[in-house]
Amino acid sequence: MVNTEKQLELRHYRCVVAVAHSLHFARAAFELGISPPALSKQIQEAESLLGTRLFLRSKRSVAITSAGALFVIEAQRALAQLAQAQEVARRAGRGELGRLEIGYVGSAVYSGVLQQAFARFRATHPGVTLRSREVAMELLPAMLEQGQLDFAFVRPPMHYPEGLDSVVLLRDRFVLAVPEGGALAAGAGAVAPQALAQLPLIVPEQEWGTVEMGRRGGFAPQVASRPGSLLAVLAQVSLGAGCAIVPQAVMNSITLPGVRYRELAGPAIASEIAVAFRRHEANSAARAWIAQLRAAAVP
Repeated sequence: MVNTEKQLELRHYRCVVAVAHSLHFARAAFELGISPPALSKQIQEAESLLGTRLFLRSKRSVAITSAGALFVIEAQRALAQLAQAQEVARRAGRGELGRLEIGYVGSAVYSGVLQQAFARFRATHPGVTLRSREVAMELLPAMLEQGQLDFAFVRPPMHYPEGLDSVVLLRDRFVLAVPEGGALAAGAGAVAPQALAQLPLIVPEQEWGTVEMGRRGGFAPQVASRPGSLLAVLAQVSLGAGCAIVPQAVMNSITLPGVRYRELAGPAIASEIAVAFRRHEANSAARAWIAQLRAAAVP
């Protein structure tokens, strides 16, 4: 009669498989690191719990029954699946498996920073899936804090909620994008801040460059629009709606009809790309990438 109060345990599976492989109790016991009497007890328990004989034993030989042969096939599958589950858990604990959600601003792509960071991490952690999407910069810190994202590629300066940290991955400078037919398109050399005092300005998500040029020129910027992404900003410039102060990385990566780039006079206005993350991150894969990003940070 089948014993319904107890269930087979892992030790029973391992003992049955070991005996089936060697058909010798003493050798199987040696491989398992237990005594032959202890092994016999495990086999007897397994047979009692299953309600059927797995092995036919005599003083001189051990033979496996048809029920035992079928059981061993399934037991081997179960043990292999268990080993795989253990390995998956270990790899996940080391940060080698998992999925990370990344939000970014467009200039992280235009500059190549996002691609470089992805390539470095995928080379060392191919088992981690990276899912990315462009997000309005003002939304990124809250999404990171709330767990909707694991990393956020942003344009400092910006305010981070308590518990977030960041490292800078690129430093460049701001330049001026002007309509090809506008007053500043035909000039040569750098454009002074005062030249922008009376011109409509298209302001990108990171308005630091625009604010600083106004401060240097002693004027309040005349904001024509805030269309959002850098591509939308440059589209407005190409249509003659105004000028825009944009990251230098954009000048090297986006060429639109009707847009010309000019340098800005005076000391370079620093433009940075940083990646933000949770300071006390629990995800092992995220911690592994944080360590890599810190190593790649610019001083």
